[in-house]
Amino acid sequence: MEGLSVSGSLDSYKTVSQQAAWTLSQEWEKIRLSRRIVIKIGSNLLTGGQKVLRRKWIEKRVSDIATLIKGGRKVVIVTSGSVAAGLPLLGLNRPPENLREKQAAAAAGQGILLNCYQEAFAKHNIHIGQVLLSRDDVSHRRRHLNARDTLETLLNLGLVPVVNENDTVVVEQLKFGDNDTLSANIADLIGADLLILLSDVDGLYREDPRHNPDAKLIPLVEEVTPEIEKLAGGTGSLFGSGGMRTKLKAAKMAARSGCAMVLTSGFRKDPIGEVFGEKAVGTLFLAEKNPLNSYKSWIANSSVVSGELVLDRGAVTALHKGKSLLAKGIVSVDGSFDRGDVVNCLDPDGIQVAKGIVHYNSVDLTSIAGCHSDDFESILGFMGETAIIHRNEMVIFVHNEEKP
Repeated sequence: MEGLSVSGSLDSYKTVSQQAAWTLSQEWEKIRLSRRIVIKIGSNLLTGGQKVLRRKWIEKRVSDIATLIKGGRKVVIVTSGSVAAGLPLLGLNRPPENLREKQAAAAAGQGILLNCYQEAFAKHNIHIGQVLLSRDDVSHRRRHLNARDTLETLLNLGLVPVVNENDTVVVEQLKFGDNDTLSANIADLIGADLLILLSDVDGLYREDPRHNPDAKLIPLVEEVTPEIEKLAGGTGSLFGSGGMRTKLKAAKMAARSGCAMVLTSGFRKDPIGEVFGEKAVGTLFLAEKNPLNSYKSWIANSSVVSGELVLDRGAVTALHKGKSLLAKGIVSVDGSFDRGDVVNCLDPDGIQVAKGIVHYNSVDLTSIAGCHSDDFESILGFMGETAIIHRNEMVIFVHNEEKP
């Protein structure tokens, strides 16, 4: 068996030995037992690089998903393709050049895309429910919970949620930017066991297989480290907005919420069925052994950052010991934010060490930064929370990996 088992830095890569092959086999046994599954389908697969949707390909994938559902599994589809489906109706033979064109193409193509799924699932007596989301819908806690409840209700009633970004109205500031990220958010929302990214690449390689046909596939990634992220390339398909970088980001997001991820090529003969077959396919990214709870997972994966706090060394050390953030350890405050917003915490070198919900607005926090809590009342005229960010509302980052 060829390939690599990846854990830690690139210097620790090793050829898959008998032990590593056994580990890979054991992990795949767990994958085959997955009951809650999110499947992301990219634009390039839906169009085959052409200007129309590949209906036969969609029907085959829907048939595969119907088999999973009839076996007792619950499945959510995250699909691209509305923009690609709508472009011919606008008379465009090129990708959209601006946001307005993209929104118009999405509006024209969304019905076509949904109808393809609806007709395909109807052949298996399965109904679908369309869910259109923007980043704003998951970044705000209440709307995040509403989205979760909608997805749960659809699944419990036996429907297949078909999720896409709401490209018809979303603005750049509220975009996920790619459906890899959206699919990881959905996996978090429903507490998925497995996220399957169907792509135009067959997994993570040590080198770009498009440029080096002898590049070796990495079948197992135990942890996405900064060294692993250096393997990522840029975007590659005509209509897609993803790339290996966004897929690794999705793997990290899924892992921290306890969800494994498989990256495999949708151009394989039976890409979904093979994930649940006897042999390993693509690259398997493992879930963290101690995932974040749902609240901290929302903070880490979905919340939008409104500002930044630079901390001194003592405060950074205290956070890593499980302490809450106190004002005395804050060196500077950047951004305009309110109480209850999410901010990043940086060490003196500018490296992110934490992310959490702040208890003071930016104006008040600037006034008390570096001060002891005993001085808050005399400075602000009132006595608020002692902790600037409580440890229960904070995610700590260690070498870019989140710990509760």
